[in-house]
Amino acid sequence: MTHNNIQRIKSISDFHRTRGLPAPEHPLISLINYNSIKHTTEINNISWVYDFYFIALKRGMDGKLKYGQLQYDFDEGTMFFIAPGQVFRIEIKQDTPGKSGWMLLVHPDFFRNLPLAQHIKKYKYFGYSVREALFLSEKEEAVLNGIVQNIQREYQANIDKFSQQIIVSQVEVLLSYAERFYQRQFLTREVANHQVLERLETLLDEYFEHTHKEGLPTVNYLAAQLNLSADYLSTLLKVTTGLNTQQHIHEKLIEKAKEKLIGTTLTVSEIAYELGFEHSQSFSKLFKAKTNLSPLAFRQSLG
Repeated sequence: MTHNNIQRIKSISDFHRTRGLPAPEHPLISLINYNSIKHTTEINNISWVYDFYFIALKRGMDGKLKYGQLQYDFDEGTMFFIAPGQVFRIEIKQDTPGKSGWMLLVHPDFFRNLPLAQHIKKYKYFGYSVREALFLSEKEEAVLNGIVQNIQREYQANIDKFSQQIIVSQVEVLLSYAERFYQRQFLTREVANHQVLERLETLLDEYFEHTHKEGLPTVNYLAAQLNLSADYLSTLLKVTTGLNTQQHIHEKLIEKAKEKLIGTTLTVSEIAYELGFEHSQSFSKLFKAKTNLSPLAFRQSLG
């Protein structure tokens, strides 16, 4: 099960065994209290891959969680979401007696034939890097804890024909609240968001100041420069400015194109090349879509 220090956990039962926990009450879903998990430094160098969804809320952990090349410290009311197949590593300095929280494990087979199988893909936070964890207020945490308790009561009760649908409905409510709280986080972290916007503007200015034969800037390129995931950056921008990352690229591109059309005698083809277009026709098409004028018509309108 191990290869190059990566350990894959294929089932929720496997997870329970590796952590020394009793067998799960249901093979496809489990809710675990963090107080029942014993951490040792022996597993700090192991990277994990789960074949199920992992939703966790932690308090009072003395350690870091590494996800790809990024990491963050456990904080009060910190929540994160990991989808099947994603690689992460937990490094614990010491096992903290006062730690609290829960982890909800849900195998995709639990809702495979239900609408959630498709709906869960719309929640972008499963693709966010862990640096972009969700930081909860006490009231928000209480709301989520209440939903989790409903899930626990239902799957610990006698299973009947309604059980699966009721549990899945509660999971959907949990995910919807998490989406709401993420939107709140984008809006309340104004200083951090403003800094991201300033850095994005600087990046785009620097990019378009030079001739770029490698083409136009991409969403992934900008996100990587900002140490954010592409999904998180686009959502942050959409919430705070009304435009996603691709639209910001286009806005800056049109701004630079207008400067060159007004302030230089470069041909449309030369401007297109300097901005990173391989074909001037693509540049002209985008420019007209954004301004209702062709590049030449725009230049002539100012003459």
